[in-house]
Amino acid sequence: MDDEWHRVPERGRAAGGGRALALVVAAMLAAAAFLGFRGELPGWPTGGPDTSPALSEPVRQLDPVAVARVVQPALVNISTSSHSSGPGAAGSGIVLTPDGQVLTSHHVVKGAEIVTVTDVGNGLEYDATVRGYDSGADIALLELGNAADLVIATIGTSSDLRMRDEVLAIGNAGGTGGTPTAIAGSITNLNSTIVALNSADLSRKPLSNMLEVAGAVSSGQSGGALADRNGAVVGVITAASGEPEPEMGRTANGYAVPIDAAMRVVEQIRSGTPTDTVHIGPTATLGILISNAEPAGTGARVDVAIYGMPAYAAGIVTGDVITGIDGHTVTTAQSLRAALNMRRPNDTVGLAVTGSGHVQRTIPVVLTVGPPN
Repeated sequence: MDDEWHRVPERGRAAGGGRALALVVAAMLAAAAFLGFRGELPGWPTGGPDTSPALSEPVRQLDPVAVARVVQPALVNISTSSHSSGPGAAGSGIVLTPDGQVLTSHHVVKGAEIVTVTDVGNGLEYDATVRGYDSGADIALLELGNAADLVIATIGTSSDLRMRDEVLAIGNAGGTGGTPTAIAGSITNLNSTIVALNSADLSRKPLSNMLEVAGAVSSGQSGGALADRNGAVVGVITAASGEPEPEMGRTANGYAVPIDAAMRVVEQIRSGTPTDTVHIGPTATLGILISNAEPAGTGARVDVAIYGMPAYAAGIVTGDVITGIDGHTVTTAQSLRAALNMRRPNDTVGLAVTGSGHVQRTIPVVLTVGPPN
């Protein structure tokens, strides 16, 4: 099973099976799609402010075959699943250490309970755990069990990239495993802003300071490498936008997180110190689906309390509004998520809850292990 994200025609009709219409945001940000096994959504890129050098500078060319030969052995193919919904996403990863630290996109492992990795260099399969992630930056760090002597990627720097530099996007195209697919293209923006849509849960995520590449990046390459002419990794492939059919009149594009930004997240995870955005270790969960309460700024509304999960067991029901956690005010769904990001499974939190009839109560809840948010 493989769905590919492509651009839909401007008239708004679907452009083939498994595709969905992208939302055009008023701010004219680019609408792009995370690259995942469960399907990719179309978009219309406009890019962010162009702060790059003039296009008259000489193009730095690369040999796609030679670069692919260098990069491929340091990549992995990733597949995920959950006990409740079965097979999930498929993507790629970049090997950072011989003992199995792997850099990938957060959305590849989002919601996953089981992560399986096949190393391209040696062909072996490993069980992987999510060591940490930053969902806002769309970066995650995996750790492979019982791995040793893996071929590691050469990590370059994104700060030296210039407009029109040729790069190679390489990863598990189509989510089918096997030999990674390499797509050559040139840098068309060094500071692109996009809105990425995830067809798995229809969530939208703004991403800024992205590298934009003129190339038909495809499904499953998420988490893979954007490499320069020397075979050094300069970005982590994240999203795609564009319609490959020439009659659509638009050029396919890919987007990548600059490697300098990605490695800052990796170092934060390795430090073991969580932040409001960087989560370390297993994910703690209440077992609820939430949205912003009305009126705005009054808390996080419980849309669903999942049966058998901690919040449900503590008596929290649909319609309750969480207004505080451990004495700190909760104003939005995001502020509750940020607070939980700092917690670990088996931590006990005190929730301030307003129920029907505006009855307020404080409820202790023991968090449990959940999939990456």
